[in-house]
Amino acid sequence: MATFLDWQIASCPKCHQGLELRGNTVVCLNTQCQAEFPTTEGVPILVREDNSIFDTQSFLKKEDTFFRSIPKWREWISHRIPDVSLNINAERNAQKLLDLLKSRPGRTRVLVVGGGVVGAGLGDALKDLDIEWVETDVSWGPQTKVICDAHDLPFRDGVFDAVIVQAVLEHVVDPTRCVNEIHRVLKDDGVVYADTPFIQQVHGRQYDFTRFTRLGHRRLFRHFEEIDSGISCGPGVALAWSLRYFLLSFFSSQRMRGAVSFASRISFFWLKYFDYYLAKKKQAMDAASAFFFLGRKSPSILSDRELLSDYQGGF
Repeated sequence: MATFLDWQIASCPKCHQGLELRGNTVVCLNTQCQAEFPTTEGVPILVREDNSIFDTQSFLKKEDTFFRSIPKWREWISHRIPDVSLNINAERNAQKLLDLLKSRPGRTRVLVVGGGVVGAGLGDALKDLDIEWVETDVSWGPQTKVICDAHDLPFRDGVFDAVIVQAVLEHVVDPTRCVNEIHRVLKDDGVVYADTPFIQQVHGRQYDFTRFTRLGHRRLFRHFEEIDSGISCGPGVALAWSLRYFLLSFFSSQRMRGAVSFASRISFFWLKYFDYYLAKKKQAMDAASAFFFLGRKSPSILSDRELLSDYQGGF
């Protein structure tokens, strides 16, 4: 049975020892552990159930987790009306990441956490055949190659040149643990690219937990040397999201909420274009919708005193 995973880089999410594919089952080679994980349609489900809010049976049954199924007609309409979100730096950041990877010798390997769908700016990058892309998620999506929980990544230490984690860390119960896992699976000079919201309403139902200011986001990656950081979605997007959810607050029926959601996208989408101007202003940091961080794994740790001195805002 073909799978999408190189078992040389995989490890048991429980004990981090080697794994072996035996038929439709993945088996831990550690005799003290001997954990077993199923595969379906070539996709291994490497979830440590005793440390996860997800369970294996839900994935085997292809039940909705984060991504919720919507009618085809609604999806068709949604793709044809403007959105209120705009990641103004996504393509630039993706190109910068690619340039960093191209400067490394040999073929590089990149882990995409939450990569069930193509992230902002990554459309062209994922077509690069010189890079081995390992796309993981806790939801079935068109790009999902491995199902796993970011709190216990099923990979060996130091096997990735880069990790991409876009619009994910707000949806995990313990962001620090997830970033520690990212740090663990990166090579000593590996890089991370993260994109996480600050001002954005709940958009993952029960799977939505945390938001970060710019400094809060930077502290999360204090074990990394900063290459670049800044605003990915600015105050215009933050305002559009707030207006949309203000109107949604008046309605409880799904039919009315759907109508209001579509109407608000058409009414407020233009606000996002202010971000092409505002995102260049330091004072906009205090009102931005989301931030990005591009950094290199570092043996030193950013102190909290250094963190405070890096404040960029309007006060």
